[in-house]
Amino acid sequence: MEYIYASLILHSAGKEINEENLKKVLEAAGLEVDEVRVKAVVAALKNINIDEVIKTATAMPVAPAAVPAAPAEEKPAETEEKKEEEKKEEVSEEQLAAGLESLFGF
Repeated sequence: MEYIYASLILHSAGKEINEENLKKVLEAAGLEVDEVRVKAVVAALKNINIDEVIKTATAMPVAPAAVPAAPAEEKPAETEEKKEEEKKEEVSEEQLAAGLESLFGF
């Protein structure tokens, strides 16, 4: 994930996304650089128009607004609804990673 973030930082700064620049960003962040991953990311992004991908990317769904408090006699139903909403709102790191990876064609 950090390799994609570093690539986006380089893109945002108008710098070329190459192995040397990517390594510099990762090292500046205090990360241990994996040469194979650096090469893979650079190769994968070589023919990708990042600006176009960002424009056409779909946004992550926003959590629904909080439901106003219900009358006291309806508390058990409200508790069940909150539990269901909490389950729906949880997004795993794998799901987030898959979403970002799909942006760049991995």
